[in-house]
Amino acid sequence: MKKGFIVLILIALVSAGGLILFFYYSNDSGNGNFNTNSEKMIINHNHAHLEDFTSIPSEWIIAAKANLSIVYWHTSHGSQITTGMSLLDAFMGDNDVYEFNNAGTGGALHYHEPSIDYSRRDLTGYTDQFDDETRTFLSSNPEYNVVIWSWCGLDKNNASINAYLTNMNQLESEYPNVHFVYMTAHLEGTGEDGDLHIYNQMIRRYCNKNNKTLYDFGDIESYNPENEYFLDRDANDGCYYDSDGNGSLDANWATEWQSTHDGTHTYPNGGEWYDCSPAHSEAVNGNLKAYAAWYLFARLAGWNGT
Repeated sequence: MKKGFIVLILIALVSAGGLILFFYYSNDSGNGNFNTNSEKMIINHNHAHLEDFTSIPSEWIIAAKANLSIVYWHTSHGSQITTGMSLLDAFMGDNDVYEFNNAGTGGALHYHEPSIDYSRRDLTGYTDQFDDETRTFLSSNPEYNVVIWSWCGLDKNNASINAYLTNMNQLESEYPNVHFVYMTAHLEGTGEDGDLHIYNQMIRRYCNKNNKTLYDFGDIESYNPENEYFLDRDANDGCYYDSDGNGSLDANWATEWQSTHDGTHTYPNGGEWYDCSPAHSEAVNGNLKAYAAWYLFARLAGWNGT
């Protein structure tokens, strides 16, 4: 097939939630020696524990640093991942194993965060335009093989979520050698019956059904490191929750857990968490986001998760 020639297959599927999906294939090329977009990869609280992170074989950390070129668009909530990652290497012994930088120099992970206008750096209010932003970027920077967009606050309506899912799928079709990572949004204290959960669930169902890669931001902060669940107690992005069912977010699962676990020592010396300052949240939430991010990167590099 000559470059630029596109075979277009249009399939319209209308679900009960009114979701319309458009699929097409292009032979547009990209780079990447890693798992393909056809393999489902759901990264959630089950992959965000310290023990999950330390279970990653060192060769797959090395492979991620050698083979991945990541571009990550985000604003403050999305920066929790970067903040957690920034102090992770020091916690693990300061051996430069988990280093990353904007250019991938010095053996670090290539992890680029575009410094464009703030309104164009996350998905919120931008689900009908982020795809063109992505195309423009990849056209000028064809070396990138992982694309991630985060939410600030989720657009809680069918039109925006449909646009997000449709445009992500189109990008995957146009760039089959680039891995696109879907994402849910941060918690807002509205619990299991709130619109946020309903639309996060729409994203999850779509990714599960269609073999997508999902970094489940909202699920990760719904649990503490002991797998205790807090969304049913109206947990929010700051890790506050309703402890007694009176409608007030009067307790904080993160600070409660931190107070009974070692946050002073490094991991080789018995440390169980490390201090960091993720936007809008608590240190251990930044830890969990970082553990899950490296788990994702190792999977993208080819690790099978076992």
